[in-house]
This record gives sequence, C-alpha cells and structure tokens, in this order.
Amino acid sequence: MLAALEDGVKGGVWFSLIDKVHSAKNLRSAFAEVKANRGTAGVDRQTIAMFEAHLDENLRHLEESLRDGSYRPKAIRRVYIPKPGKKELRPLGIPTVRDRVAQAAVRHVLEPIFERDFAEHSYGFRPGRGCKDALRQVDGLLKTGHTWVVDADLKSYFDTIPHKRLMDRVQAKVADGRLLGLIEAYLKQEVMDTAATWTPEEGSPQGAVLSPLLSNIYLDGLDHEMARLGYRMIRYADDFVVLCRSEQEAREALEKVGQWTAQAGLTLHPDKTRIVDATQRGGFDFLGYHFERDHHWPSPKSIGKFREAIRHKTRRNNGHSLSQIITGVNKTLGGWFGYFKHSNKGTFRDVDGWVRRRLRSILRHRQRKRGCWWLCNNRRWPNAFFAAHGLFSLVTAHAAICRPPPG
Repeated sequence: MLAALEDGVKGGVWFSLIDKVHSAKNLRSAFAEVKANRGTAGVDRQTIAMFEAHLDENLRHLEESLRDGSYRPKAIRRVYIPKPGKKELRPLGIPTVRDRVAQAAVRHVLEPIFERDFAEHSYGFRPGRGCKDALRQVDGLLKTGHTWVVDADLKSYFDTIPHKRLMDRVQAKVADGRLLGLIEAYLKQEVMDTAATWTPEEGSPQGAVLSPLLSNIYLDGLDHEMARLGYRMIRYADDFVVLCRSEQEAREALEKVGQWTAQAGLTLHPDKTRIVDATQRGGFDFLGYHFERDHHWPSPKSIGKFREAIRHKTRRNNGHSLSQIITGVNKTLGGWFGYFKHSNKGTFRDVDGWVRRRLRSILRHRQRKRGCWWLCNNRRWPNAFFAAHGLFSLVTAHAAICRPPPG
C-alpha cells in the first residue's frame, strides 16, 4: 500500500482495504490514539480505562467482528457544550470507545489515500499541519496586499453534509464495498439525545473520529475550484477566508463560493459571511486571532474563553494556597501564550494586569476586606510580589522571544 500511495493505483480507485482496517497492528495503534485524545464514555458507559483493562480481549473481539462483517456501531451520545461568548450551545456526538477505535482504524487507511491529493491551502486536521501554518499564510497574504477578505461561514456545516454526495466523493477513490458500508453505518448511527433517539439523514457528528477527514473530503472540491480560478483561499476545516487584492475580486470570489456551496447542498450563513477591508477599522477573526490594519491580536471570543478559564481558577472562595492557585493559572497562561505569542505586545500587558487583579482580589477577600480598593491592593501586593511567587508573566515571555540573539 505504501508503494501504491507513492506511485498511485490504476484508475485511481482502491480495492480490498477492509483487511488493512481490521489488522491487529492497526487496531492497537488506533486505540493508542484514542487513549491519547482521552474523552468520555459513550452510551455504554465504558470508559477508556475500562476498555484498556481488557485491551487484548476487546481488540480481538473488534478485529473478529470487523473481519466477519458482524460489527455494528452503537448509538452516539449527544451532548451540548457552550460556545464561547454566546448563549447557544454546540452539539457534540460521543461514540463509544470501541467505535472510536474502529473509526480511528478506518481513518488510518483512508487518510493517506485522500491526503496525497488534498489542496495545499487546506490546513485543518491534516498530518503535519495546523492552525499556526494557516495563520502564517493569512498574515503573509495580508502583507503582500491581499487585504480584501471574504470572511465566510458555513451554517451548521457538520450537521448538513449530504450523505449521498459525501459517499459519492469517497467512492471516487474507494471501491471496497465492506469499507464503504462501514462509513455509511457511521453516518447513519443513531443519536441518543436527552429527549429521544433518532437517526440522522445528513451530517457527520462533531466529536466522531472520522468526521474531520470526511469534512475535508467533502470541501476538497471547493479548495481545488478556488485554486483553479486563481483565488487565495485558506481553509481550516469549515472555517475559511479568501484573500483578494480588490473589492471587486472579493465580490467575485464570494459569488463563486456561494455557487459552489449551493450546488453542494450547503448554506453560507447570511449574517456571518461578509467582505472586509482589513486595512480599515473592524477587521476579521480567523482561528482565534483578530486581524486589522496591519496588526493582529486575540479575538474577543478568544479573550472571553481565556478569562472564563482564569475566573474558574481564581474564585475568591477557593480553598487552595496562593502557590497552588498560581501553579494552575500558569498552566493556562503558558498554553495561551504559546498560541497567541505573536500578538501585539499591548495585549500581554493588559492580560497580565487583569490576572494580577484577580489574585489580589483573592488575597483581599482572605483578609476580610470589602471592596476593590485597587490602589491599596497594588501597594500591599505589587507586581514584584507575584513575580517572586512564580506567576508567569506574558510581558516578560514576549520580551524574551523578541530579544535579538546574542552576537
């Protein structure tokens, strides 16, 4: 298969793949991946730890059922998580651990077949690519004058992918009937909601292991169509922007995107899809960053999500010592800085100050003093006090990466 991936197969269509899916080595590798991603139990309430406790037996049963065709995926448990900065909730589908392992095994076989032909400007859920690669491309295009931006949003993309059209795209390269039947079974998995159990007629649930690859397969046609027309599109899963040199070009690009999505059975969100001049006030958000007038910084949604995480760790009535609180806060600060370290330096000064105010509020509360009294707090617990206690400083970290190397 590796040789065929390098040279291609006759007709571009792959046969006899199911044996590679249920191979013992592939299933064990799939479990290792599922374990690393952690996650909660599905409808059968079996956790990853419980599955691992009888790993050899569970993998053997899974291998046998995939080989003899008796494997049937169980229902997906539907949960809802809050969207940062919004009142609405995002639906997630949680398959059982067994089904996540099987899906990962399928993805291991399908991914290299489709990956070799995916467009260069697609970055989401692809090996060796990530958000930062997409952000670098956006920043580079903005600096070369591509400042008219089509900021597109697909309405409920993962829930509206047409099954028949998606399977047509998969069948263009895969002709193994057993494997195709397995993919269709995942698309038709029952969904167990709080109110009822139902079978989806379209969509691929967010949270399923196979969904990111299937979503890339379906939008790959848009990627290649925009590239063929000469547009500079950057896509990460269902989040994408088209960067143009003029307003007219941006309007034409948006029209082409609208035509393609309509033909594909998808819908551009009428309120969230727009054309933006990035050189003017307002800008646009992409992958957590806000781009505006030659600068970029964390988007309001990213700031809101970050502050919520810090608030959870700095409640005034928590019983942890200051050193324990700072240890927890540092984990969030370090991870956040790792992603947003290329923001304008003013961002870090403001965030540092806000975090210290949260900590001062805890200390003042423990002295049974009411009110904010920020000036007294600053004198009693100056910035040096928190530095001495090991609080991670975004300003200091940013200055360190901006400092020129010795010599």
